Amino acid sequence: MSAHHRIEAIATALSVDGLIFRGGFNFTSGDAPPTGLSGAPAKSVLLVGQAGAAPWPHFLRWREKQPRTVANPLDTWSRQVIGAVAERFGARTVSPSDKPYLPFQRWAMRAEGLKPSPLGILMHPRYGLWHAYRGALLFEDEIQVEAPQAEIHLCDACVGKPCMKACPVDAYSEDGFAYQSCLAHVRGVRGEACRSGGCLDRNACPYGTSYRYPANVQAFHMASFAPMVG
Repeated sequence: MSAHHRIEAIATALSVDGLIFRGGFNFTSGDAPPTGLSGAPAKSVLLVGQAGAAPWPHFLRWREKQPRTVANPLDTWSRQVIGAVAERFGARTVSPSDKPYLPFQRWAMRAEGLKPSPLGILMHPRYGLWHAYRGALLFEDEIQVEAPQAEIHLCDACVGKPCMKACPVDAYSEDGFAYQSCLAHVRGVRGEACRSGGCLDRNACPYGTSYRYPANVQAFHMASFAPMVG
């Protein structure tokens, strides 16, 4: 099977659960690749992710059949779904939440030619900030993947930077992300808008709005980031 047809077959298998192929590359002599399925160093990586909330209905159907005690359900679902595809195509699957952490953001920038937004999320020329990487397939042979085309970084063309002005506690600034300030606000009495509809800064971004996650999806992610205590 040619590389093109193999990637096409993998993309088709992923699409059953709303996931998409997010590019890939061959490791070089300057890399320190993780191991593949047999334990030998991987020679190529194909990234798996989503655009918008396409996987959400598939995830919810799976979750309805699981015990409520399942920890990190979205990560668990992603590993199962991507793992099944990996097994079918002879690859090892890895996840962004696996420890020790793998350089998923660097892989993504290399595979798709993306750059970070002021919020740290990679800015996609089509999806804006409304996309994610759910895992990767590691192969022990080289797979020729089409190199990403150079795109205008939308953040460079954005004069007003509304993503830096919507947060009530200015969690994002040139100094970085004020994690504790964000967490305290989201959990506090004035954080309902963030808890129910997601990060106000992220929602203020004017790009990729047709892919914006619905409020219930954003609320799920926010609850994972800032679970209520007490």
